[in-house]
Amino acid sequence: MKGSVPLGRIFGVPLRIHWSAPLLVFLLSSGLRSQTLPAWAPGQSDAVYTAAGLIGALLLMGSLLAHEAAHAVTARRAGIDVQDVTVWGLGGVTRMGRARTAGVQFRVAASGPLTSLVLGGLGVAAALGTHDALHWAVLSAVLLWTGWANLLLGVFNLLPAAPLDGGRVLQAVLWWRRGDRERAERVAGRTGQVAGGLLVVAGWVELTHGAGAGLWLMLVGLFISMSALAEVRRSILETALRGVRVAEVMSSPVVTGADWLTVDRFLEEVVPKGHHSAIPLLGFDGRPSGIVDVRRLSALPLTRRAEIRARDVAVPLARCVLASPEDGLVDVLDKGGVTAPLRILVLDAGQLVGIVTGHDISRIAQRRLPAPRATQIRPTV
Repeated sequence: MKGSVPLGRIFGVPLRIHWSAPLLVFLLSSGLRSQTLPAWAPGQSDAVYTAAGLIGALLLMGSLLAHEAAHAVTARRAGIDVQDVTVWGLGGVTRMGRARTAGVQFRVAASGPLTSLVLGGLGVAAALGTHDALHWAVLSAVLLWTGWANLLLGVFNLLPAAPLDGGRVLQAVLWWRRGDRERAERVAGRTGQVAGGLLVVAGWVELTHGAGAGLWLMLVGLFISMSALAEVRRSILETALRGVRVAEVMSSPVVTGADWLTVDRFLEEVVPKGHHSAIPLLGFDGRPSGIVDVRRLSALPLTRRAEIRARDVAVPLARCVLASPEDGLVDVLDKGGVTAPLRILVLDAGQLVGIVTGHDISRIAQRRLPAPRATQIRPTV
């Protein structure tokens, strides 16, 4: 996700924090300090409310992280490649490959809400115990708020609307019942579009009645609706690409460049020969070593281009998406690590034989997608 920075690892999975996450902490802690805590535990100083509000906000962020970590751990145990976990202003996102079976998808999708519900129950129980046994009003209020927030998060995520976890669960059930993953994706995506639209309307109604939370509800609804639309489009595309081999799509032959060339020589000698925005690199042994973005090379200062080699600013082969000519295109796209802009290096016996870009996929998809029906105009008499 753009605008995020790495922040270590969780269970071996890279963890990233989006710039909007601290903003969410600030908003949550402010609401707790000024409204919730004074109402639930009156009579305390402003310093106590401020500290408790910050603790409550951080506890909820930790709960969001636990929710996403459950997805990541369950996916990795099922053999799914997990790229990273990102916490941002509307929750969390776990980037991973796609499940091979409906059962695996069901387990991965359900693990997050289940974790939130368990944390919510523990939070409420801890709040009641703290209040009855220790009579710590502020601490019990923070725990109770965190518990209810987790319960709400778990229930909300179980709504049967993609990209929410409930939508993934619905997709897994339909996939299992009907044996058609793409159709199940479209159904879950359509429900996501409807749910997102309803949330936008509900948020607008709240906003017009003076409730500030309506804006947040509208943002969530827009995110769900747009993500659901993207999933519907992807399922339609994958239906069209089913059965297509990589060899049928790839561009070949490929313009390549030596990875030891300096940037100025690369721009002068190699770039004019190619027509892609990225060019694969070859090492001394003639085998591919990575891929370099032409725009990134062009953005380097003129004074440094003679000092930096192409491989120093390239994406190394270990981080590239690789395929063989006989691989199914949909299977390759299902792998983790496929990001935009799409660039797949095609190797045969370790040698580079082609490259697949988003343009290549769009070209073949246009040929295989059914043409829209022309509007029939009947003459009037």
